[in-house]
Formats: sequence, structure tokens, C-alpha cells
Amino acid sequence: MKRNNDMLNKVLFQTVLWLTVVFAGNAQEVLTVDAAVQIALKNNYDIKIASNELEVSRENKSLANAGMLPRVDATLNQNNNIQNTKQTQATGEVRELDNAKNNSLAYGVNLGWTVFDGLKMFARYDQLTTLEMQGEVQLKMTILTRVSDVMTTYYDLVKQQQLIKALDTTIVISRQRLKIAENRFTIGKASKLEVLNAEVDLNQDLSNLLLLKQFYQNSKISLNELLARDMTIDFNVVEEVSIDDKLQLTDLQTLVDQQNPQLQLALINKRVAELDMKQVRAERYPTVRLSSGYNFNRSESSLGFVSQSSGNGFNYGVSATVNVFNGFLQNKNEKIAKLQVENSSLFAEQQKQTVNSQLHSTYQTYLTNVELAKLEEHNEVIAKKNLDITLEKFKIGSIPTIEFRNAQENYINVKARNSSAKFQAKISEVMLHEIAGNIKF
Repeated sequence: MKRNNDMLNKVLFQTVLWLTVVFAGNAQEVLTVDAAVQIALKNNYDIKIASNELEVSRENKSLANAGMLPRVDATLNQNNNIQNTKQTQATGEVRELDNAKNNSLAYGVNLGWTVFDGLKMFARYDQLTTLEMQGEVQLKMTILTRVSDVMTTYYDLVKQQQLIKALDTTIVISRQRLKIAENRFTIGKASKLEVLNAEVDLNQDLSNLLLLKQFYQNSKISLNELLARDMTIDFNVVEEVSIDDKLQLTDLQTLVDQQNPQLQLALINKRVAELDMKQVRAERYPTVRLSSGYNFNRSESSLGFVSQSSGNGFNYGVSATVNVFNGFLQNKNEKIAKLQVENSSLFAEQQKQTVNSQLHSTYQTYLTNVELAKLEEHNEVIAKKNLDITLEKFKIGSIPTIEFRNAQENYINVKARNSSAKFQAKISEVMLHEIAGNIKF
């Protein structure tokens, strides 16, 4: 007896171990929405590109790029000539030399510095600073957009995963129905038509499940693409979706006014246009430049009054230029710059109106979807009870097949509506946070 128990325990242990290995091998990654967002922030190509563009803007912001700093150049020039030379002097004397050498060498260090250009350089530096802010806002907008895309795709997967489970449940019921119909047909209490109808309905459920699984796999590929990782990575999503039904329009409006990236970008573009106009107006003022340097010169000549000369020393000077007339281009350029400022101002106002319109319409959709989610959740409970009661009646043969099928289809439809309502409510919530510029991640 003891030996038999030991053998039984050994078999049970081996079986459990085998099942553990099998399930571990088949286990899939459970991807949370927070983990998906973090992967996207690290890997997404659009976010990386926007981040690099911000770095470019930061590198461009410098005093040298604005033209505020002097420029120092080192120069070196050497020329060598070999010529057959013939000279006739004023006295009539002729001097002639073949392969005469003429050499010159010049080198030095020169400094040039624009000390005044109508304050154009200061406007340019302010513009570079503003362009850096523009890069920061564009990066923020890209992050918000991509995080919103990740969340939308993720919650769509949640909806599809819930529907797959619902279809799995109804397929189990359809198989029970087919088995019951076959048993009833065997004992002569049902016709062959009832068996065929049950089999057709089961095949329809299996076909719907196959199509839904195809959409589910395609959505996984789309999410992997957003996460910029291997498309073949398989995973499951967490089906519990928490919907924030306490959002208030006044709070969202305050956030929109403070941090909506589209509004911020429009105001920044207006500032860039204003600084462009300052730079254009600066052309009316004189430009003053300082110059200095230290240079060395040496020359050699085989034929001439001076066979060799050299010199070195320090030079300095100042120059000023002013635009007196350039074919009225200055007036035209200022007029164009002024129109660009006006257009940027109009665009900022238009953008504000567009964003506020999106906020209000999305909020109304959000309120409706939240109510629908609550209603459909209650309807699902009722439909499930109805299906359970109908199944019990069908088992004892007190209701016809068509009534049972209607209850079955009603349950799966209500389940689909409930999943869709939750999905739409959550997406409306995400969109509101995106518009307000405060998606939490």
C-alpha cells in the first residue's frame, strides 16, 4: 500500500511539474496601459524625432548664432611666379632677365565685430530663445498625441478581448444546444431540422470568433508599431477599465487656457512673427562694425628697383553703412512682416476657438458615454439572467429553439454594447485630458 502511494505521489508530482512547464511556456506577457505608455515614451520614433529637433533648437540658441560675438580669422597667402621679364627704364636702358622669380608672403590675424545693427542681433537672440520654446511645446504635443494613440489602441484591445471571451461563452452554450438537440433527435423528441439549425448557429458563432480574433491580432500589431518594438511580440491586456466620471468642464477649461499645446504653439508662432518684424525694421538703422588685426607681409623680386621688402604691424578701423535707397524694398518687407504678424494673431484666435469647440463637444460626448456605460452594464446583468433562465427552459424543452437563440444573440449584443460603451467613455476621457494637455503618464 505504501509503495502504491509513493508511486501515485511520484506520478502526481511529475504531472504537476509537466503542467507547470507547459503553462509557463505558453504564458503571455500581461501588458498594462502604464507599461505600454512607458515603452512608447522610450521607443516611439515620432517622440525621438521631436526630441532631437528640440536639441537642435537648443544648440542653435547662442550669442554667436545671433551675431553678437566678434569673429577672428587667421589668413595665410603665398604667391610664387617665375617669368621671363624685360623692362625699359625711363632713361632708355633695357633690363632683361629670364626665369625671374617674384615671391610674396602675407599672413596675419584679423578681427571683425558688428557692434550695432539696429538691435537686430537682440531680436534674433530672442527669436532663437522662442524657437527653443517652440521645440519644447512641439515635443509635448507629440508626446500627448502618441500617448493618446497608445491608450486608444490599448483600450480597443480591451474591448476586443472582452468580446472574444463573451463569444467563447456563447460558443460553449451553442455546443450545449447542439448536443441537446442531437439527444432529443435520438430519442425522437426533436426533428433533424432542429439539429441542423443548432449546427448552423454554432458555425456562425465560430466564424464571428475567427473574424474577431483576426481584428484582435491586427490591433496588437498596431500597438506594437506604436511602441516601436517587434511586431511578433504577443501579449494580453488588462480588462479592468477605470473610468473617471467626475471630470468638470470648468476645470478642463482652465487647464486648456493654461497648457493646451496647440494654443501655446500658436502664441509662440505669433511671437516669432513679431521678432521677424523687428529684424526687418532694424534694416533702417546704420550698421557699425569694428575691425582690427596684426599682419605680416614680405615680397622678393629678381628684377626691379626693390629686390626684397617686408612689413608687419597692427591695424584697426571702424566702418558704418546705412541703407539709403533699395528700390522701396524696405517698405515692402515691413508691410509683409506686419501682415504676417496679423495673420499669426488671427490664427491664434482661430486656434483658441477650435480648441474650445473640441473641448465642449468632446465633453458632451463624454457625459453621454458615461451614462451609456452605466446603462449597458445594467443591461448586461439583465441579459445574462435572461439567458440563464432561457437555457434551463430549453434543456427541459419548454421553449422553442428560436426563442433560445434570440436570448443568446441578445446577450452577446448587449455584451458588445457594454464593452463598446466603456471603450467610448474611456476614449472620451483620454481625449479630454489630451485637449487639456494633462494626460497622466
